[in-house]
Amino acid sequence: MKLKELRQAKGMTRAQLSKAIDIPERTIARWENKETDMLLKTGIKLANYFNVTLSEFVDENNSGYR
Repeated sequence: MKLKELRQAKGMTRAQLSKAIDIPERTIARWENKETDMLLKTGIKLANYFNVTLSEFVDENNSGYR
């Protein structure tokens, strides 16, 4: 998952993303550190938020953006 890469590319902190998507900052940290998985509906929400396809969002080897 490219969450950290996408967040940093947008110049956002975890706190800013947390506020924007109404998800606890600690949860975002756990996703970025691969400590826990997210629900599919959350992955879709984040892919839409960062304007990438779901496939691009979850595939760490895919560096292409829409």
